[in-house]
Amino acid sequence: METHSQKFKIRLGLFIAGGLALFVFAIFIIGKQKNLFNPVFELSANFDNISGLQVGNNIRFSGINVGTVDDITIINDSTVKVDMSIKRDVMKFIKSDCIVAIGSEGLIGDRLMVITRGSPDGPLVKEGQMLASVEPVETDAIMASLKVTAGNAEYITGQLAEIIFNINSGKGTIGRLIQDSTIADNLSETMYNLKTSSKGLDENMEAAKHNFLLRGYFNKKEEAAAKLKAEEQKAAEKQMKADEKQDRKDQKEADKLEKEIEKEKEKQEDEQK
Repeated sequence: METHSQKFKIRLGLFIAGGLALFVFAIFIIGKQKNLFNPVFELSANFDNISGLQVGNNIRFSGINVGTVDDITIINDSTVKVDMSIKRDVMKFIKSDCIVAIGSEGLIGDRLMVITRGSPDGPLVKEGQMLASVEPVETDAIMASLKVTAGNAEYITGQLAEIIFNINSGKGTIGRLIQDSTIADNLSETMYNLKTSSKGLDENMEAAKHNFLLRGYFNKKEEAAAKLKAEEQKAAEKQMKADEKQDRKDQKEADKLEKEIEKEKEKQEDEQK
């Protein structure tokens, strides 16, 4: 009987010790997450709508959890103040022009606050400072926008399916061009006729050039073209000569200036001697 009582006491003691250890471990984990054992400093931000943010949600800076939401207070019907507890060792990285936004862990995850990076040369944040904020985008608004987009995509898909069905059925101009071989043959024949007509027109023009009635007209046209070409060539040669003359003039001036510089150097050397 006494042995059974000792075993019971030992089991009870182990159970109590295990419960205390589990309790201390839980307190440690919760305290670590809530920064109960780390020095912190306070920041604040105002929002029109916090979109489900709760006390205890994480605060991130550069993708790292640096603090938690300490308190949420309704200031008036259009302003909600959020107090943040942030690790003090992060204070040297947060600038006064940083912006606070409300995000989420994922599409349906817990809400969190995100502090964006400030300008590199901006002043550091101070204890209790109020940071600028950006209003969160509501999930309902996103879903409504996606619903409208999906409806438009469905309508466009239906229209495309109808167009493709009409083309495959030979309806419309494009459908007849694709499905009706007669139209394709007619187009090929038309292109061949145009090509033949163009060739015949070239032959007629060549024959007209040798006709004694039109020979004078074509000769005058060729003479005018040759005269125009000769004038253009003459103008180009004239411009080339003018450019060469200007180049020689510029070269003479450059040589003269170089000689003057050399004389000036020699004069300065003589004066130094």
